[in-house]
Amino acid sequence: MSFNLIQLFLIGLTYLLLLFGIAWATEKGFIPKRVVRHPLTYVLSLGVYASAWAFYGSVGLAYEFGYGFLAYYLGVCGAFLLAPVLMLPILRITRAYQLSSLADLFAFRYRSQIAGTLVTLFTLMGTLALLSLQIQAVANSIQILAPGSPQNILGFGFCLVIIAFAFLFGTRGTASGENNDGLVVSIAFESVIKLAALLAIGYYSVSEVFGGFNGLDDWLQTQGPRVTAFEQTIEDAPWRALLLIFFASALVMPHMFHMSFTENQNPQNLFKATWGLPLYLLLISLPIPPILWAGITLNAPTIPEYYTLGISLSAQSPSLSIIAFIGGLSAASGMIIVTTLALAGMVLNHIVLPIYPPKGTDNIYSWLNWVKRGLIALIIFLSYLFYLVTSDTVSLSLLGILAFSAMLQLLPGVLAVLYWPIGNRNGVISGMITGLVIWALTMLSPLLFGFDVIDVFGMLIDYRLHRDQWHIYTFLALTVNVTVFVIVSMLTKTSRAEEAAAQACSVDTLSRPQRRELVASSSSEFKECLSKPLGAHVANREVERALNELELPAIEYRPYALRRLRDQIEANLSGLMGPTIAQDIVKRNLSYKQLTPSGAGQDIHFVERSLEDYQSRLTGLAAELDSLRRYHRQTLQNLPIAACSLGNDLEILMWNQAMTVLTGVSSDQVIGSTLCSIPAPWAGLLDEFAQGDQSHYHKKRVDLQGQPHWFNLHKSQIAGPQNSEGGLVILLEDQTENQLLEEKLIHSSRLASVGRFAAGVAHEIGNPVTGIACLAQNMKLETDDKEMLSTAQQIIDQTKRISNILQSLMNFSRSGNHSQTNVHEPANIYRCIQEATNLLSLSDLSSNVEYQVNCEDNLTVIGDEQRLVQVFINLLSNARDASPEGSMIRITGKIDGYSAIIEVSDQGSGIPKDQLGHVFEPFYTTKDPNKGTGLGLSLVYSIVEEHYGQIQVISPTDEQTGRGTTVKLSLPAHQPTNDIIDEPVL
Repeated sequence: MSFNLIQLFLIGLTYLLLLFGIAWATEKGFIPKRVVRHPLTYVLSLGVYASAWAFYGSVGLAYEFGYGFLAYYLGVCGAFLLAPVLMLPILRITRAYQLSSLADLFAFRYRSQIAGTLVTLFTLMGTLALLSLQIQAVANSIQILAPGSPQNILGFGFCLVIIAFAFLFGTRGTASGENNDGLVVSIAFESVIKLAALLAIGYYSVSEVFGGFNGLDDWLQTQGPRVTAFEQTIEDAPWRALLLIFFASALVMPHMFHMSFTENQNPQNLFKATWGLPLYLLLISLPIPPILWAGITLNAPTIPEYYTLGISLSAQSPSLSIIAFIGGLSAASGMIIVTTLALAGMVLNHIVLPIYPPKGTDNIYSWLNWVKRGLIALIIFLSYLFYLVTSDTVSLSLLGILAFSAMLQLLPGVLAVLYWPIGNRNGVISGMITGLVIWALTMLSPLLFGFDVIDVFGMLIDYRLHRDQWHIYTFLALTVNVTVFVIVSMLTKTSRAEEAAAQACSVDTLSRPQRRELVASSSSEFKECLSKPLGAHVANREVERALNELELPAIEYRPYALRRLRDQIEANLSGLMGPTIAQDIVKRNLSYKQLTPSGAGQDIHFVERSLEDYQSRLTGLAAELDSLRRYHRQTLQNLPIAACSLGNDLEILMWNQAMTVLTGVSSDQVIGSTLCSIPAPWAGLLDEFAQGDQSHYHKKRVDLQGQPHWFNLHKSQIAGPQNSEGGLVILLEDQTENQLLEEKLIHSSRLASVGRFAAGVAHEIGNPVTGIACLAQNMKLETDDKEMLSTAQQIIDQTKRISNILQSLMNFSRSGNHSQTNVHEPANIYRCIQEATNLLSLSDLSSNVEYQVNCEDNLTVIGDEQRLVQVFINLLSNARDASPEGSMIRITGKIDGYSAIIEVSDQGSGIPKDQLGHVFEPFYTTKDPNKGTGLGLSLVYSIVEEHYGQIQVISPTDEQTGRGTTVKLSLPAHQPTNDIIDEPVL
């Protein structure tokens, strides 16, 4: 049974197009987000670890090492079981600083572009063997199913198809730092396919070849010990070496790093992977022994590594052959796509960009995408060349061991990132170079050149790579690597940048950056500064992206927020162009101002935010201290006195709730900004007080919305033995109510003194008024002239009014404003207004104005009609004096519930707002000298209060012209009652 080449090509192309269709559907949103972001999808995407070596090479490992093949699965499972202490910290660092590869991690931690470049080169060297393994597996599988096919051409064709797939989809969205959801879903799908294929072949092996598990057991009892290696005991050293290299692969292999960290959308997914990935690998490893035993039983026409295909050929089953072919193709293609995508990013960030940065490019994203596509093609062709060199001499198992043992040399540097902050760039670079040189001499060169390099120099040492010796070379290279790393790090100096990076990467350390001010003072200036290296389009997009991620406003100016924005932009550019290039761009274009002589304080906002994120991991005394910190912070926040704290640079560090209520400015608006940038009038008040010499301000007047307020301010220095950073704490007390009460007391005292003075004046005036009244009485008795009698009567009426006024002054001086000396009864307001206008019309001044009365005839209140006439005479005379010639004075009256509302409005120039509070004070007047005494409105005020009413002065009446004054009276309305007496019904 055999296939022709075209059939296999169409089958493979159809499968790859299916993968592309799944990725495309994911990007277009046809697959629901709950499926795309489901933990199961993430766990299955980690199945990319099971490459063609798992599908084919594991059977060969089982043939040689028996159960030793399980090391391939157990090693990586051990790494994921240690995820809380090993992988989660790396995930935290990669997410915080947008590190997309192992080279980025090394460049960031050791602050060295050389370290990142060396990791890239070493990863490229080690991974070429693994990529060539995938090409070899696919080419050999096609040749097995279609005998006579040109093997090298098949490998080249497979590379072209994978490159096309990568061009169509592999780099979509990755240049802008976005997650490639389509890639994750398609890799998860191919993980399901290869698992289903292996299980199907394993099921066929058990059920059809052995006739079930009983038949398999019988075969193992009789034939198994003679023809399999499962009865052999693998030596401890090779077993440990296998476990170690596969353990390290979870951290250092580019395809595992990419899927574990770069494409991880949710840290919780990693917890699911601690049991999900081991379960998947358990399922995919179960069919390996039955497939091996079935191949031996059937005497399959292939070497053990390709028994998955040999069984189908022996069984003459085309469907089983297609399943096996698709499974192997799936395993190989998924691994190549992810690995080349990750490697292309590493080469771009750490080899291409440092040599050839994109200058004069309008769209960096497009440029980066095309360069990355070119690098993917280059890497695949290099892998193809490696395949041409090794395909005839090296097995799949040996290629896998070669690749994984090379990448093992990066493990010390990775572990030092988390747990050895003393390690520096000199040590890690020296260790990596030493370890890789030993690996190249002892393992790579014999494989490629077929001779011992050391023998060329006259040393008779045979170290050629044999099955039983590879672990010795692996441990030797790793031991020398670690030794050189430690010694060089201990003997050389670590830079400050490395110390800061080590602190940021350390598992148990919280970094505390300095609180420094940037040269760029707003987010708009950020865009201008970044336009030089990135171009205007990219600069605007990156700044807006960082603002959205931090949930900051489009226009930001607060120093603390700008520092966060700078860090976020650096992190985003790191994901786009690598940490070294990002640091260089940000450092040159978003620089800090020079330190002041007093230095910069520590950024406690950053520490607060970090502690909030770190809270769930605190235990013991650290958790208790954090609870105490939270208690003290909440105490300050809930303090009933308005308080804020400032740094030495007057940056606001704390703004409690009482301060928010008092000022109307929320803490989110001002935390991290300087005093001078907060809203008025608080900026001027607090800035002047903070920089002044006085420690206390008493009753500082501040106008808020046109109304005066008074505040007490107190400040104190924070610096001391327990706090070397310095700063101020400011307290604010609202004294407005106390000030108003004091003014009322002063006003009442003034009124009392004026009342006593007025009582004396009234006593002196009473005698001549009595004499005038007597003369008027005599005038009435001595004449019969009607005009004279009318005049005499008016004189008598006015003297009575004067007497009433004097009596009011006497009552005010003795018993206050509520002296009840008059009987209150229904009083007609309309009649009072008419009498007042008639009396005022007797004056020559009244000829210049007109009185317009708009009042109901039956408008009645409870009060003394004579005293109410006095009220309207005073109000109307004031309105007449203030009105220009020919103007109109309007008097309106209406019933509003239980009150009568009367308004007197003039068209004068109005009363200044700062004088409205004094108009009811005795002897206060705005009239010219000799034109008013200032007693009118004070008497009106007394009479209105005596009637249990209210009076209000509104000025100006017209806000647009700023003219006119309205006096509004509110008096108790008379409520008539109709008493109905029901007569008894007879």
